[in-house]
Amino acid sequence: MTTAPVPGLAEGARVVVAGLGVSGAAAARALRGRGHHVVTVDARAPGADAADEAAFVAAGGLDGAALLLVSPGWPPRSPLPVAAAAAGVPVWSEVELAWRLRVDRAADGGPAPWLAVTGTNGKTTTVGMLESVLRAGGRRVAAVGNVGTPVVEAVTDPDLDVLAVELSSFQLHSTHSTSPQAAAVLNVAADHLDWHGGMDAYAADKGRVYARTQVACVYNVDDPRTEALVREAEVVEGALAVGFTLAAPTVGQVGLVEGILVDRGFTPLRHRHGAAELGTVDDLRHLAGPDGLVPPHVVQNALAAAALALAHGVEPVAVRDGLRAYAPGAHRIETVARGEGIAWVDDSKATNAHAASASLAAFEPGSVVWVAGGLAKGATFDELVRARADRVHAAVLIGVDRAPLRDALARHAPQVPVVEIDAGDTGDVMTRAVSVARRLALPAVGAHDPVTVLLAPACASMDQFRSYAERGEAFARAARALVAEHGDGHGDGHGDGPDGVPTSGPTGSR
Repeated sequence: MTTAPVPGLAEGARVVVAGLGVSGAAAARALRGRGHHVVTVDARAPGADAADEAAFVAAGGLDGAALLLVSPGWPPRSPLPVAAAAAGVPVWSEVELAWRLRVDRAADGGPAPWLAVTGTNGKTTTVGMLESVLRAGGRRVAAVGNVGTPVVEAVTDPDLDVLAVELSSFQLHSTHSTSPQAAAVLNVAADHLDWHGGMDAYAADKGRVYARTQVACVYNVDDPRTEALVREAEVVEGALAVGFTLAAPTVGQVGLVEGILVDRGFTPLRHRHGAAELGTVDDLRHLAGPDGLVPPHVVQNALAAAALALAHGVEPVAVRDGLRAYAPGAHRIETVARGEGIAWVDDSKATNAHAASASLAAFEPGSVVWVAGGLAKGATFDELVRARADRVHAAVLIGVDRAPLRDALARHAPQVPVVEIDAGDTGDVMTRAVSVARRLALPAVGAHDPVTVLLAPACASMDQFRSYAERGEAFARAARALVAEHGDGHGDGHGDGPDGVPTSGPTGSR
């Protein structure tokens, strides 16, 4: 059944949809369901109306178009967006379309408010924690956006009370009118700079999440750039700026006091007491690494989720209950195998230097055999290696862009043994990588409990795998097979690795 046209579009308007991934396909369905004429462009989707973007533009494909809707990741300097800008055709993201399609809630009228999360790293974990806290607070909630259900589908469900929305910088770039109840930028570090054209443009797109925020802009006290984005944002009058910190919070912050998560951002406004206990680090113990410690960035994510939930109005006890109930997604500092004194940890989701740095920081000095590399996306790794070289016992490099990591290790950690797994070698790359990693790890067994082989690639996966998930699954499979093969004996830790590579001291393979 056809419903009313999308607000802002004339009845039957012609819309060009660029990209037919999950969100693009959902947007195309929503537009067609409202009587709009949809034309799709995607070289990778056999069902698209056009495959060659440049040829589509040259043939006048945008003629008569009222809108270009771009899927996440569609570069703004590619032919379609450039031609749309020149022709005065508006460009929307699926998120912008979703905002315009919201329906009233069945319970009390008015669309479900959005609690929006962006940042270079930690988005998915924070949104998952937020969803769990909201559910513990009795809300009917869905985690949507860059994770889970496409936003354009969730906004038409009248039974939802609130949406926890993960937003990427790609989505925010072409989003113009959203007004979240609360929004958070978790951190901003160099990533996708080739897509955005530079760090300032990337940060500005992240900061768009704060525009028109109604209740609270949540920022990272330890990342001054996030606070600057709050200061620059045009928000609804009366909206608060609430920081999260691993230190003791001042008024206007949530933070940590002797292992207790404390709110001093919202409680002073609601009660005469100046602070409220939200939970403890022990409530996150199920998220600890193989050393039994909860990584600092996990605590930061929990504090950000708590602040967003409090902005929505949940009681502090729901934060504790929701964090206890939260189950993490796969490929995020996930211990996938143990044996011979070695813990095998999959953090394949660490697809940039900032995420890999946070991952390495979770382990004790000298205890990590680091498996890294992939598609570098133009990134450099000097800052990462400088900051975390003390954690690394040895490194195994995979992927097509090994040179930037190899060179950074040579400059800033020349004492660290490095082995490269050539992409052209025969056999499965991850099987070879974990075999080398085991040989490098064994000499350190006993000095550390455990030694950790950590897949934290600092790079995208699409050079050798279809996704970070496939890369993580390959690592887990290979690690489990190796543990099964060698049992739980500690071995003597001596001998040469594959192809005669020594297992102690610098390899000379840089």
